Amino acid sequence: MSLEHHKDATLRYQQQVDNSRDYVLPFIQQEFPQLDGLRVMEVGCGEGGVLTPLLEKGCQCVGVDLAPARIELAKSYLGNYLPSGQLRLIAKNIYDVDFLGEFRNSFDIIILKDAIEHIPDQEKIIGHLKQLLSPRGQVYFGFPPWYMPHGGHQQICANRFLSMVPYIHLLPRPLYKGTLRLFGEENDIVSELMDVKSTGISIERFEKIVRRQQYKITRRRFYMINPIYKYKFGVSAREQFKPIAAIPFVRNFFTTCMYYMIKPE
Repeated sequence: MSLEHHKDATLRYQQQVDNSRDYVLPFIQQEFPQLDGLRVMEVGCGEGGVLTPLLEKGCQCVGVDLAPARIELAKSYLGNYLPSGQLRLIAKNIYDVDFLGEFRNSFDIIILKDAIEHIPDQEKIIGHLKQLLSPRGQVYFGFPPWYMPHGGHQQICANRFLSMVPYIHLLPRPLYKGTLRLFGEENDIVSELMDVKSTGISIERFEKIVRRQQYKITRRRFYMINPIYKYKFGVSAREQFKPIAAIPFVRNFFTTCMYYMIKPE
């Protein structure tokens, strides 16, 4: 079953704001205690909810999204910050030459919240972000590990049964696609879920890419219960048990969210 926030942009925006204010911002502030005046970019900003608490703290923000419709929504929620220039909202690809030309070495914080698991060439983008960071800059990532119970985002399925079944996204591609079609999912949902199956990322793979691209992890947090579930389902966030977090690969199956801060070595 498609949940209410999948259809209601205003509800989705407010959930992003609350989650950012209560969890994302405090995590970032462990590395950047003083936020006023920092330059921040969010890649895949959507409705702009993640950036809202940063704007409230005095950050200079840029929100980038490939979907013009999402940028227009963000403008409707954050229009008060646009005239002063504190916020810019851009529908563009960050690989574009003119984007890099304008923003090279610009950002103290770059945010990818629930974004990296949707990006096809993750190694490319993680490497590319170095060019956009200021000398003291760091990148924040928040994402669900691929092998966790709903790591395939199957909760967006219209069919109630499929939306609730854990680990179904781990079926072999032909079987998974066939199951989605058998239960009557629309073509656009099937396509989106198969794309996520192609791009979903594990804890180990993410950290391997980070090392290869010559970053170091400055902060990391495992969540057994994703903080966003507090606003979506009324379930309190809970950090992962340390013994489980310490077991490579196994931890992916029981960790619903990862937070990272990384910076170039």
